[in-house]
Amino acid sequence: MSVQEEVLEKLLTQTEESQQNEIVVFNDDVNTFDFVIDMLIDACDHDPLQAEQCTMLIHYKGKCAVKTGDYEDLEPRCSALLQAGLSAEIQ
Repeated sequence: MSVQEEVLEKLLTQTEESQQNEIVVFNDDVNTFDFVIDMLIDACDHDPLQAEQCTMLIHYKGKCAVKTGDYEDLEPRCSALLQAGLSAEIQ
């Protein structure tokens, strides 16, 4: 294997390892601001300011990536948001 091939293989491996998933929460006409804020604090370990900012983005932009990480960490968090009645998915 040439040096160029080794470097390319290493870069591809690092890229695959560094790709992380994210939980995206979508706007709805059902849940209140306070409820969404509380759920982001509980399920995603947000501090109150971060949860409020994400909630504003969800409301005005239609969606917001609220948590980034490994799928194994995000799956139970997303499930908690879904069980609470929020529209969310892992992307």
